[in-house]
Amino acid sequence: MKSSFVGGWRIVEMEQWDQEFVDLVSPGHIRFTCDGRGELHFGAVDVTLDWRVKATGNRVDFTFEGFDEGDEVSGSGWAELSGKKLSGSIAFDAGDESGFVAEKTGKSRR
Repeated sequence: MKSSFVGGWRIVEMEQWDQEFVDLVSPGHIRFTCDGRGELHFGAVDVTLDWRVKATGNRVDFTFEGFDEGDEVSGSGWAELSGKKLSGSIAFDAGDESGFVAEKTGKSRR
């Protein structure tokens, strides 16, 4: 089931921020690579992921670290497959939390 997550996902909705903010620097996206790493970009947030598939097989948990407007940030989140969409939540350590919805982009990077 891990391969179901691998690839790029376009963020099409976030609870805390509108799409204009999500796409501020570049189109908002989350990417999972086959080695359990990945990336998340939205607004001025640019972070790397470390992710693992949960026992149920249709959910991943991840931690992240990187930058938001040049400030170091870290946190955690999860994502779950629901049909052809990915929905989940991210939480910055001592900061904001937001749900998100993403759609597969068709791009896959190892």
